[in-house]
Amino acid sequence: MRVVVVGATGNVGTSLLEALGRDESVESVLGLARRLPDAAYAKTTFAAVDIARDDLVPHFRGADCVVHLAWAIQPSRDRKLLRAVNVDGSKRVFDAVADAGAPKLVAASSIGVYSPGPKTPVDESWPREGVPTSWYARHKAEMERLLDRLEAARDVRVVRLRPALITKRESAEEVRRLFTGPLLPSPLVRPGRLPFFPHVPGAVVQVVHSRDVGEAYRLAVTKDVSGAFNVASDPPLDGRTVAESIGARAVPVAPGLARALASAAWHARLQPTSPDWLDLALGVPLLDWTRAREELGWQPRHGALETVRELLQGLADGASGRTPPLRRGGRGSEVAAGVGSRPL
Repeated sequence: MRVVVVGATGNVGTSLLEALGRDESVESVLGLARRLPDAAYAKTTFAAVDIARDDLVPHFRGADCVVHLAWAIQPSRDRKLLRAVNVDGSKRVFDAVADAGAPKLVAASSIGVYSPGPKTPVDESWPREGVPTSWYARHKAEMERLLDRLEAARDVRVVRLRPALITKRESAEEVRRLFTGPLLPSPLVRPGRLPFFPHVPGAVVQVVHSRDVGEAYRLAVTKDVSGAFNVASDPPLDGRTVAESIGARAVPVAPGLARALASAAWHARLQPTSPDWLDLALGVPLLDWTRAREELGWQPRHGALETVRELLQGLADGASGRTPPLRRGGRGSEVAAGVGSRPL
């Protein structure tokens, strides 16, 4: 197989490149990204591409499968730019897949595509309107509607993966830049050292290790499947569960107060995460990933608590990866540019 990975240098993309490099059925991989990495991956060559403006068709010609992972979370203060990448950029990718004659597309959706629901597992048939107050959820829902139209109009096999929150040790610096910002006292978040951890009642989420997600994408690429697959690991986590696992004291924070504090910190440019991310954590249902287990043959190798502890340890150590999105960040430059005000 010849595989093209769009957004190949991020948290999930690097894990997918590792997985594809080990697969004997994969002959070559073309990794597309805005910034070329210095890192080398087996069977992989790279090309610099911006999905919002560059011609994608030449890169997709002759591909047996295109994987679309590119997505922007920052700058959180520039919603026009976010939409240009996430929605308009995705449409350009999908149109180019069809125009290039690529027979298969595997696209990165998310737990965020689902409409609000109970904190009990739902399967892939759950409504896909997103949490209304979350720009991230709305963008994912719009992207999936674009996929619906592609399936209806063109002869392309489409697979959608809908994972929970994704992380690994090497993504720690990226997570810090995207979600906590330059003021995070990193040494204090080391498991066993953190004195307390916030618990927002109702904010229950699932977490899955990036390398497990990379394996799920590899299976979606190489197996004769189509449709949507939830991807998650157990157990579901809230603040109290995480606190207990790292020896911290859970401090309850009412949802309204938590959102007000997040909003104030975001508007004061103390941290880069807009407050609607809390709406997402409160609103999304949990994922039933039975279909991924039964049809993809996928099983997570890392538990959710193990993955969270790995991330916290990575944050404490300033862990980073070998590609531009996973690089170690300069905190002073983040402050100078305006926290949450520039692409990362």
